[in-house]
Amino acid sequence: MLTNKENILRNSTAPVEFVLLGLSDEPNLQSIMFSTFLVIYIIILAGNSIIILLTLVDPALHTPMYFFLRNLSFLEICYTSVNIPKMLENLRSGNKTISFLGCAVQTYFTFFLGGSECFLLASMAYDRYVAICKPLHYPVLMNRNMCVGLAAASWLSGFFMSFGHTSMVFTMSFCGSNEIDHFFCDIPPLLKLACGDTSRTEIAVFVVAMIFITFPFFLILLSYAGIIATILGISSAEGRKKTFSTCSSHLIVVTLFYGSGCIIYLKPNSTYSPTTDKYLSLFYTVFSPILNPIIYSLRNKEVIDAFKRVWERKAFT
Repeated sequence: MLTNKENILRNSTAPVEFVLLGLSDEPNLQSIMFSTFLVIYIIILAGNSIIILLTLVDPALHTPMYFFLRNLSFLEICYTSVNIPKMLENLRSGNKTISFLGCAVQTYFTFFLGGSECFLLASMAYDRYVAICKPLHYPVLMNRNMCVGLAAASWLSGFFMSFGHTSMVFTMSFCGSNEIDHFFCDIPPLLKLACGDTSRTEIAVFVVAMIFITFPFFLILLSYAGIIATILGISSAEGRKKTFSTCSSHLIVVTLFYGSGCIIYLKPNSTYSPTTDKYLSLFYTVFSPILNPIIYSLRNKEVIDAFKRVWERKAFT
């Protein structure tokens, strides 16, 4: 006589495909959402590509801060390209299916790039800390080897973190519905489709997320604690304002990215809400990548000046 758990596992099979329910099933909204996200995707590609080109061609931007910004812009292009094109395809065709392998690949790269961004933002915070708190040692501490090493460590950390996350989820047994109540293959809704007791997997996923979200965030907090202490020690208000302006763009980006990410992945599973999570996910998968180049260009005089210099060179050649 088989137990209920054994019956579930016996009848479970790896689904051939999943169905991504998306943001809304209203037919009248599909074309509007398609047009909106297509424009957003084009702006993301264009805005981040301009940042990459500017930091490459203008010698004044060949500094550690813009080296990390170039990495961040490239990462944002890759990050949005993992999810938005599939979402656009589903909205255009009305076919919301994604293969089991495609879902696993999408999950892997989403967390690979998301984890890498956590550590890359921490590297950028450290760069600002050294520039503000140890300006005389900045050229030595943030030399080329250090910058390349921090960037490489950021990318590799996301690679290994995502491998563990994806393996834990996609080696589980799935049964019943194959409908994912999301616009991409995210781990919380996938866990809802798994058979039997998933508490161990949920705990493991939570612990890994805790480490790879809170550890770099803790490093960011330490960096800004030192930055704030140094800024408060500056006698003039104008000097404090000017110094803080060099890291304000980074602080805004960190707040946007970590705010939504922490709410989704570090909250108790009992408070899981598909609708809320879907719209919160838009902040770090869509809105953050589109806002980053805007924040770093409109709030950064060096980037604006570099754009003018490049534009003038092109105009007079």
